[in-house]
Amino acid sequence: MQPLIDHARTFGQRPEEFARLAAGQSPEVLFITCSDSRVVPALITGARPGQLFELRTAGDIVPPYDSAHPSGEAATIEYAVEVLGVRDIVVCGHSHCGAVGALVRGDDLDAVPAVRDWLAGATPRPRGPAEDPCVAAAVQSHVLTQLLRLRSYPCVERRLAAGSLALHGWYYEVHTGAVLAHRPHSDTFTAL
Repeated sequence: MQPLIDHARTFGQRPEEFARLAAGQSPEVLFITCSDSRVVPALITGARPGQLFELRTAGDIVPPYDSAHPSGEAATIEYAVEVLGVRDIVVCGHSHCGAVGALVRGDDLDAVPAVRDWLAGATPRPRGPAEDPCVAAAVQSHVLTQLLRLRSYPCVERRLAAGSLALHGWYYEVHTGAVLAHRPHSDTFTAL
């Protein structure tokens, strides 16, 4: 923890670099990814403060839209689309994902009931071989499911129909740093 504290102490000693951020934010991208500590959106994309609006959830799950029971995730998506006017939404899964791996293997998660119940919302179960430690195929399948979920959000559906929003599926390899993007025309993930 001490190295993090030391960095935080010196981080605030450059106020001139951050003064413009007080005027507000206008990110162009909502970046939805896993809470996994190995996935750092700003590091992956090279984004500076104010360029990405982030939503991080266990397993990069986008919950189904339910106006009767709004969630923090739905509020974040709606705010990014309606208020901030993001032009792009990226759903970025990653290799070695514990959440997707647990789903594919059918792990017993009774000891962590909140995790179990959250992951139950990831249906349908991601497709892919359970023996693959990277869970690459399963994560890529899972990313596509989350993109479909996003399309069910009224604000996303409206902006897609208007042509003012684009959705992107990415797969990040934690062991190489490579980023693959889903190519709808071939239904494959290939290098950016």
